[in-house]
Amino acid sequence: MNAQYSRSCVRLKNAIFYAYHGVGEAEHKVGARYEVDAELYFDFSVAGQTDSLRQTVDYEQVYARISKVITSRKFYLIEAVAKKIADELMLDFPILESVHIKVRKRNPPVGGVCDFAEADYFLERPKHTP
Repeated sequence: MNAQYSRSCVRLKNAIFYAYHGVGEAEHKVGARYEVDAELYFDFSVAGQTDSLRQTVDYEQVYARISKVITSRKFYLIEAVAKKIADELMLDFPILESVHIKVRKRNPPVGGVCDFAEADYFLERPKHTP
């Protein structure tokens, strides 16, 4: 069989957290519901062949890392939350080639009816050129 490269994705969809982010003082006191989608891009062909957790990303650990980022400190902006999650996942999981993070704040204080505000962040490792 010829050597092939595979780019695969593991997704966590709609992970839900309660946290205290926002610009307004009330947001820091009352808190809000946040939802996170994480798309983790890497080659999991070896894990697919071996059925070994050591050859992939343990999404229980990914969830725990996201939870720690989103609940351990207060951010003003969901953009900052999304970037911090992406940065931490890339540091913690060297197998990852890129991550795509979405952070949604349910019922944001916009002065009207709005389901959610969402920050969408994509981070990719630099490509090594020979």
